[in-house]
Amino acid sequence: MSVTDDAIEAIKQMIVSGELSPGDRLPREPDLAERLGLSRNSLREAVRALSLIHVLDVRRGDGTYVTSLEPSLLMDAMSFVVDFHRDDTVLQILEARRVIEPATTEMAARKMSAADLAELGGLLDSLGDSPTVDELVENDLEFHRRIAAGSGNAVLASLVESLSGRTQRARTWRGLTQEGVVERTLGEHRAILQALTMRQPGIAAALATVHIAGVEQWLREVLIDRG
Repeated sequence: MSVTDDAIEAIKQMIVSGELSPGDRLPREPDLAERLGLSRNSLREAVRALSLIHVLDVRRGDGTYVTSLEPSLLMDAMSFVVDFHRDDTVLQILEARRVIEPATTEMAARKMSAADLAELGGLLDSLGDSPTVDELVENDLEFHRRIAAGSGNAVLASLVESLSGRTQRARTWRGLTQEGVVERTLGEHRAILQALTMRQPGIAAALATVHIAGVEQWLREVLIDRG
């Protein structure tokens, strides 16, 4: 378990135990970090992650609050933090992506127009050098959607879009908890785009396989760590 996961679990336990209730403000960051025995950076990452799934509400200049959701909804949101890791369905979806997307990428290398490839490059450029995790994931979803559409097969494109969207939370969590994943993803996307632009179907398919397998391998390791 990463230090960020430790921090998330600590905050979760404060809410589950009733020490923090919906609408309550979290203690000051230095005080809470010292109390939990965590670095301020780990605590900050945990707060950011929990705010993405609407467990916490970060109000600039005011503090961080537990969301005022109904208790059952709050617990459903928090359960995502751990429980999605245990869902074999997510792993099966990633396995399916690893089978389907290299084939669609190979087809796209033959069929995508120069204009569509230029727009795909513009999509990557729009992120800049230091995107946030949620910006990266949104861009990632669109990147794969456009490549699938570029295959010229509407059925495959629909399958890819459906499967890719169902792994969005897992990809977000990976971005928050695995070091260097933003830079790695950007580099892999650039390599895939280059293979598409140079009309190298086999290379494009191989790069897509490695790219998707990276998420799958991360999830397998998480499942092993969590037993």
